[in-house]
Amino acid sequence: MPIVNRIADLHGEITAWRHDIHAHPELLYDVHRTAASVAEKLKSFGCDEVVTGIGRTGVVGVIRGSKRDVGGRVIGLRADMDALPIEEANDLPYRSTVPGKMHACGHDGHTAMLLGAARYLTETRNFAGTAVVIFQPAEEGGAGGKAMVKDGLMERFRIEEVYGMHNYPGLPVGQFGLRPGPLMAAADRLTIEIEGRGGHAARPHISVDTVLVGAQIINQIQSIVSRNVDPLHAAVISICVFQAGSTDNVIPQTALLRGTARSLTPEVRDILEKRLNEVVTGTARLYGATAKLTYKRDYPVTRNHDKQAAFAATVAAQVVGQDRVDDRFPPVMGAEDFSFMLEARPGAFIFVGNGDSAGLHHPAYDFNDETIPVGTSYWVKLVETALPG
Repeated sequence: MPIVNRIADLHGEITAWRHDIHAHPELLYDVHRTAASVAEKLKSFGCDEVVTGIGRTGVVGVIRGSKRDVGGRVIGLRADMDALPIEEANDLPYRSTVPGKMHACGHDGHTAMLLGAARYLTETRNFAGTAVVIFQPAEEGGAGGKAMVKDGLMERFRIEEVYGMHNYPGLPVGQFGLRPGPLMAAADRLTIEIEGRGGHAARPHISVDTVLVGAQIINQIQSIVSRNVDPLHAAVISICVFQAGSTDNVIPQTALLRGTARSLTPEVRDILEKRLNEVVTGTARLYGATAKLTYKRDYPVTRNHDKQAAFAATVAAQVVGQDRVDDRFPPVMGAEDFSFMLEARPGAFIFVGNGDSAGLHHPAYDFNDETIPVGTSYWVKLVETALPG
């Protein structure tokens, strides 16, 4: 296929961009080097417009097709740029040069693939209408997608539909997965502050032990998923931080728990928030302590629109073949702030196989460079199919 052949020629160059981004990871909105590099490349490719500072450090490139444009259609393609606060375990020539930071989720690959598509689309312009390439900061917990939307992304560039893509470890290279409706979970943040009565470790009977109370709260909230949520629905509650005390002979006065709640429907999300409040306060009271739950609704469900999901599946099949596209891919309980863009405009999010790699957010993870021609070709074919002359 001509697209794949041309992008195969660019594979080495796109890979070099990816390795450079990987070696210089940046967190959240502090992606100044990456954003500057992206903007410089988009300008060198010949984008009609390159705009920086959308959503603080986001970058947007505008590419207009050369075919006759009757309807003035505009579609957006989004990649994320930020890394994670993880120490890299890989011994690679391009391993992270920044202690405590690494691209452990493949955003380096996402950015490189969309840059490759922008390079191709500016060269050929074999479409009618406008392709808007969106490079977003702060996907990893900073809601950069929401920030770009609030900054007028969709209105300013007249985006009508928006599409996103993420690599998927365990899915073979050259395969895609997506589904209409909920694809990824809503992610909410939990903070539980426990107040007891501190004292000597040898006299627990005159204290209220916040370590015990915290442990009991952790145990009790697991019953919410198993006993309050319909077994046919999905939910996760994970407590990932337990902070209490500073020495081995003092019962601490306070304890702090932090974690996350995940859900795929508004009904289950409501149940989790309601029951967490009841279980946390009730369990603490049972042991003579008090506890305050702060429940922050964070990323919404990543919900694909039916029409756009079917279109994305068709495009993916043109790239790799129908038998390598799973258009009923099971939902996952990870979260994505592309969800904010899908709330603002119709669109679809798709997974592309990363092969037999370490999992996302693992210190040994690395984006698979063999995925680059597949993902880049998908972006190009999507634009040329969505915006025919």
